[in-house]
Amino acid sequence: MGRYITHSPEETIALAEKIGSVLKKGDMIAYKGGLGAGKTTFTRGLASGAGLEDDVSSPTFALVNEYHGTLDIYHFDMYRIDNADDLETTGFFDYPADESVFVIEWSENISDVLPEGTIYIDIRRIDDNTREIIVEGDERFEGIGN
Repeated sequence: MGRYITHSPEETIALAEKIGSVLKKGDMIAYKGGLGAGKTTFTRGLASGAGLEDDVSSPTFALVNEYHGTLDIYHFDMYRIDNADDLETTGFFDYPADESVFVIEWSENISDVLPEGTIYIDIRRIDDNTREIIVEGDERFEGIGN
């Protein structure tokens, strides 16, 4: 487990870039964190660290945003999904999980279908700029923020 404190959106992005630089096909990132925690900001850093230059935005109304490059990232928002049956109707299972990286906001809404090996990133808002970020599920991210 890695535990990090960031003091600005720029520091949050910088930490996420380090994590993004070691992502590989098949990684599933499951975010935990409330509204305004910084999940989309963190995803900007992940995408940048993975070498993508796409403009990252919240998939709240689209359900999924796709970012393509050397490593494809599918950025899901499960805020309005209540269970696995709802998830089935979204086409979630039609995306190429083994050939890309899935980044899932509001992952707790689909926790019963997340596979073993899922990487959990808990983003906790301390104040307007400060975040505590806890990364669990894969030792390659331990100490990455140092």
